Amino acid sequence: MEVLVRQPALSTHIRGATTRRIPVDGVEIAVETLGRGPAVLLLHGFPHTRAIWREVAPRLAAAGFRAIAPDLPGLGDSTPAVRGYQAPAIAADLLGLLTALDVTEAHVAGVDLGVTPAFALAAAHPEWVSSLTLSEGLLGSLPGAEEFLRDGPPWWFGFHQAPGGLAEDVLADSAERYIRFFLAAGSHRGLPEDLARIIVAAYRSRTSLTAAFDHYRAMPATAAWIEAWARDRRLVPPVLAVGGGAIAGATARQLEPITGKLTEHVLDDCGHITPIDQPGAFADLIIDHARASAGNRT
Repeated sequence: MEVLVRQPALSTHIRGATTRRIPVDGVEIAVETLGRGPAVLLLHGFPHTRAIWREVAPRLAAAGFRAIAPDLPGLGDSTPAVRGYQAPAIAADLLGLLTALDVTEAHVAGVDLGVTPAFALAAAHPEWVSSLTLSEGLLGSLPGAEEFLRDGPPWWFGFHQAPGGLAEDVLADSAERYIRFFLAAGSHRGLPEDLARIIVAAYRSRTSLTAAFDHYRAMPATAAWIEAWARDRRLVPPVLAVGGGAIAGATARQLEPITGKLTEHVLDDCGHITPIDQPGAFADLIIDHARASAGNRT
């Protein structure tokens, strides 16, 4: 007899949004949608959930766009990935999500851990991506980030990638303290406590930590894929690189050789989590970039 596992009810984190779970090839992706018009796919990072877009999505909707904010596979309320956590596999899941939402083309924006799946979606499926916005994340080992990486990658990359569930074991009794460390370090503005509690709750279990760290464990494979792709190809959609207080202009420098349509902007008075520290400015940049991209299409 088949046993059906009932998932807990979803909370809506973006005021006025429709919240649902979308089955995509063995994964259930939790997503909030708001507004009508051209689609804007918003991809969060770590340790985040779709809730980080709660001040950006309403601005997009008010400007005539349809904001689509999913939890990445394995994170937040989405179930673990089936294809794996390499960026092209996550991009395939996101393509399935867009299809299920009757979207055939979208403006795509990714921050932090969401940068590489956003890039992979535009690189592998350019016909689906009207424009690309990347913020505060690196594109594998592509040249351009040498200054940021002069002392090596951030320490937590190696910790998260350690095999055998080491990071999960170490954090068994201190997950909340660990997540709050990253939230505090990543924001000049500081997260409202209600938002911090939402995010902390999403990372308390060992299962959620394993999925989060599996995203990091897939980074070497993702970096190899990006390097191979970039040898003889260029991005088709116009690209906007938005720097914050950590990676700043490094993403733009990585992008320069592989796109002929690059715009760069570094936000003032902003930490690493750009949609939290500067939601209005970040939304305006996406809106302007999307409108300019639509106007330049041939």
